[in-house]
Amino acid sequence: MATRAAARAAAGTGRYLPPALKRQLLAAGAGADNADEARQRESWEQLKKRINGPVNKVNVGNIKEMVVELFGANLVRGRGLFCRSTMRAQALSTSFTAVYAALVAIINTKLPVVGELLVTRLVLQFRRAFKRDDKSQCISVAMFLAHLTNQRVAHEVLAFQIVSLLLETPTDDSVEVAVAFMREVGALLAEIAPRVLNAVFDTFRSILHEADIDKRVQYMIEVLFQYRRDGFKDSPIITDGLDLVEGDEQIVHEIGLDGDDLDVQDELNVFKFDADFDENERKYGGIRDGILGGDESEVDSEGRNDDESGTEGDTESDQGSTDDDDDDDNSEDGGGARGAAAGAPQLGAPQKIHDLTETELVNLRRTIYLSIMSSMSFEEVAHKLLKIELRPGEEHELCNMVIECCSQERTYKTFFGLIGERLCKLNRTWASGFVQAFASCYENIHKYETGHLRNISHFFAHLLGSDALHWSVLRVVVLTEETTTSSSRIFLKIVLQDLAENIGLKALNEKLKSDDPRMAEAVKGLFPSDNAKSIRFAINYYTSIGLGAVTEEMREWLKSAPSLMAGRNSSGSESSGSYSGSYSSGSDSRSSYSSRSSSGSGSDSASDSEASAATRSPD
Repeated sequence: MATRAAARAAAGTGRYLPPALKRQLLAAGAGADNADEARQRESWEQLKKRINGPVNKVNVGNIKEMVVELFGANLVRGRGLFCRSTMRAQALSTSFTAVYAALVAIINTKLPVVGELLVTRLVLQFRRAFKRDDKSQCISVAMFLAHLTNQRVAHEVLAFQIVSLLLETPTDDSVEVAVAFMREVGALLAEIAPRVLNAVFDTFRSILHEADIDKRVQYMIEVLFQYRRDGFKDSPIITDGLDLVEGDEQIVHEIGLDGDDLDVQDELNVFKFDADFDENERKYGGIRDGILGGDESEVDSEGRNDDESGTEGDTESDQGSTDDDDDDDNSEDGGGARGAAAGAPQLGAPQKIHDLTETELVNLRRTIYLSIMSSMSFEEVAHKLLKIELRPGEEHELCNMVIECCSQERTYKTFFGLIGERLCKLNRTWASGFVQAFASCYENIHKYETGHLRNISHFFAHLLGSDALHWSVLRVVVLTEETTTSSSRIFLKIVLQDLAENIGLKALNEKLKSDDPRMAEAVKGLFPSDNAKSIRFAINYYTSIGLGAVTEEMREWLKSAPSLMAGRNSSGSESSGSYSGSYSSGSDSRSSYSSRSSSGSGSDSASDSEASAATRSPD
């Protein structure tokens, strides 16, 4: 290395060098480059052997030991080799597919970049095999993806996409592959998404009765239905001895079958010269020590990794003393916890990462959606939702997702109202979330389609009728022509009509006219009292929706309005009364209720004839 640097420095100075010496220096530099490349190539060949050996020897009994050996090799540099070796071994021994999936699941917890690359390559391989009508390869890859889904390395959405593709245009071969795939992954889908699984089996049933397929394939479909009736007991989600990853350590890769930007990174399968080879090896040494619990100080003091020294002591360290650190978070970039200058561990606090892409929020919404749609009863939904770990401030997302799922249905389902009622009665935190959601929905009700608006109205009517929400949420409603829109009036109409139907018109009237100060303040906007125009509008509105019984007090007030005004005129006093504008006497006044006088006092005046018009019944 020093000779090569001297040769380049001498060449860059521009000084005259004898030709013989110049050739000697350049030859020395080229020799150093060749020696470095030869050393890296030799290390690459050793890496192949250290990966291929454990992959070919792994079984249920020795999987833990093989994982330790694999982590001892540089899996970040050799992730392409690992994926190729695992895919080749699985294709040759499909009976060991569950073992290979468990091996990948363990490695994926520490090096998710490896699991992501493997799922990406399998997806593209399945697409190519499907286009070529290669049934044997389709079955092999589909089985691997099924077991990776069972191990929660691949997302269940990928499984549904595969089945949909296979059954979209059913043939004997595609149905056979779909049956083989569902036998492996059916138990998991039955647990996490039973409704979607029901739709898949409905498709199988229609194919069985309507499609032109071979008798042998028909028999396979019937056997699959029998498998389902038996609860997939012959194909459990994870077989005994392979459930090695805790649920909170699983990293699920959401890779779709129809993705156009999938990169298989074929360049990782072949040797490539690395100018920073020694530095990258030291970085992976830090990652390896963090996973296996090795002594990082020895690696730093020696300035080399185990591949260079030929020792594999770290791979035999006790897994029980593993201590997950920040190296796991940096495994995708190959970065460790060492400083570039001194090579010593950085002892500072880990840097907090702010997700500006809202990936976590999208994942949370997806989790809530799947929890709701995969449950058979509202008690099960509430149980699943309460188990979701929410960060502070995310409670409203759960409430909004329940409302959003309800609004997307073709017609309203009481199922969602019961979910909201259960959540509100279990914890008042959720009740507060739905109170905020009510205000937000009413404010933006004009943005919803008619079907969505109706479902949301029925949902909140259920919560109010069951007393899951206090009726004080109605304080956001102000029933006047100026403050309402057609959408908000439809929303209020459905809510009030549902309440009248569920608790009775008499009970509804008593509830709205309750002596409770909090209730009176809440429904103040529903019964305007600021001017005759707003009162007439409210009376007409309630009458048109069949709730004229709640307008009796407003009608009585309008009937007594002329006598009240006459009393004021005789006393010559001014009073605002129930109106927001004051009435004053004047012989020349001819303005109506809605007009403003041009006098300096700014008061409203009305003639006797127009005052008597207030006693007329509203249109």
